[in-house]
Amino acid sequence: STPVENHNPIETYSTLAIWEAPDRVVIHEATRGIKQLQKIVANAFSLPIENIRIISPFVGGAFGSKGFQWSHTLLTAAAARLVNRPVKLTFARPQMFDSAGQRAHTSQALSLAADRNGKLVALRHATTTHCSPVSEYAESCGLSSRMLYSCPNVVVSHRLMRLNFTTPCPMRAPGEAPGVFALECAMDELAYKLAIDPVELRIRNYADTDENEKRPWTSKHLRECYARGAEKFGWSNRDPKPNSTRAADGSRIGRGMATAIYPAAQQTAAAKATLTGNGDIVIRSATHEIGTGTYTTMSQLAASALGVPLELIRFELGDSDFPEAPNNGGSWQTASVGPAVLGVCGELKKQIFSAATKVFEGAPADQMELANGSVRIKNEPSRSVSFTELRSRAGVPWIEAQWKSEPNKEERQQFSFYSFGAVFVEASVDDFGQTRIRRVVSVYDAGRILNPKLARSQILGGNLFGISMALMEATIPDPKIGRNVNPNLAEYHVAVCADTPEFDVDFVDEPDLHMPDLGARGIGEIGIVGMPAAVANAIFHATGMRVRDLPITPDKLL
Repeated sequence: STPVENHNPIETYSTLAIWEAPDRVVIHEATRGIKQLQKIVANAFSLPIENIRIISPFVGGAFGSKGFQWSHTLLTAAAARLVNRPVKLTFARPQMFDSAGQRAHTSQALSLAADRNGKLVALRHATTTHCSPVSEYAESCGLSSRMLYSCPNVVVSHRLMRLNFTTPCPMRAPGEAPGVFALECAMDELAYKLAIDPVELRIRNYADTDENEKRPWTSKHLRECYARGAEKFGWSNRDPKPNSTRAADGSRIGRGMATAIYPAAQQTAAAKATLTGNGDIVIRSATHEIGTGTYTTMSQLAASALGVPLELIRFELGDSDFPEAPNNGGSWQTASVGPAVLGVCGELKKQIFSAATKVFEGAPADQMELANGSVRIKNEPSRSVSFTELRSRAGVPWIEAQWKSEPNKEERQQFSFYSFGAVFVEASVDDFGQTRIRRVVSVYDAGRILNPKLARSQILGGNLFGISMALMEATIPDPKIGRNVNPNLAEYHVAVCADTPEFDVDFVDEPDLHMPDLGARGIGEIGIVGMPAAVANAIFHATGMRVRDLPITPDKLL
């Protein structure tokens, strides 16, 4: 089972509402869904959508929160309208526990049947979870069990119970984080039961296709993740016998592993690009920056597509007046907004060349190139015009372009789009049941890696998030009244710098040719998937004690 968990971004919810006119409002909101919130506010106040402006240029962390819309935004706007002055509302930490969503508690029953060679013949994954009286959101734990491994007989079910608890909502890797924990712990148990190495058992049940959807994968290099991760970790040096290894201080050492998986989604997105009078290129999209590096990545993509220095690019986001973009969630932001940025850059280049033909006396576009903030004729550097002069010399009032990208619906009906990974963990458990994660090796197949530094940072955060889920995090509702009894960061424990082990993060870095334009799949959530199971499996290897209920606190190991 997994407990109720809360997102706990350092920035709490904060809303500022300003009515510019009786029928027009501007809302500054910590949200990763500005277009969605714009529609909700317009509907609630019966106003035209263009009269609602949502501004959110930075979000101080979310992890699944700040995507669903809660009552505080509408209350703030209503209060500002009533008193006819700006109103600001900021949550205290306890309100983030009871008024901003949470991951639901899950109880999972998982049964595996295999032959003596370890080949799965049957799998059953039954999940019971809860919603609130006003919502039917479900933590879909069993979805990955349908196709992560090759198995001819699979049954997955979910049962949803209405409880008088806070309304659940997505939390980083919803469904996959708790669901893969159960599946990968069960696979580890099966490996010990059959005396087969845990990595070898997974390879014997490798799914070459998505057997649930009966489709091929767009790209899958999970075997390479296993092999590379095992080699980096030194898996072959591991004594398979539980409770067999001691550190110099007497603590027990265990090594465990697990598989990671997460869907590779893409949504509709649009962008607008403008060549300004001072020679800068401004690209706008109503997307979000929640600390993942959107400003940086999109600016890099634009500079590369246009062939101009990065300092000439100014990427702007977080404003509902900008072209549409999806909610930031589901690990789809880069895969969705990136193609729109590339598309609009291509269109802007055409507009720049079109204007330049008037300066270069009809020279065709295929003879032009962009370089160092100017347009020039190829192989004739002397024939050039700077971006700052182009509009005036060409006699055009502005140079801009728009582009809208769509997912390839035909391919998404023919292939299964997923990212994969392998996680290896070394843990120590002392005589008091205290667990420390000593080192982690994780290898991921997530398509093309656009920015290795930002990608590694995302995985580090996800891995540490998974360690926190495995060892510490639990919101405790009062069974009598449903209110949370530990709504603070003193009693709801999360991993901090002192809990951070040595990390070795690696990527296969093979482009997924079915992901439009970029070949990249999302990595915001896959880092947490598999980590709780790898920790639990390492603890079993260290102690011989199988703990199936998170978090694995010292009392469960004594």
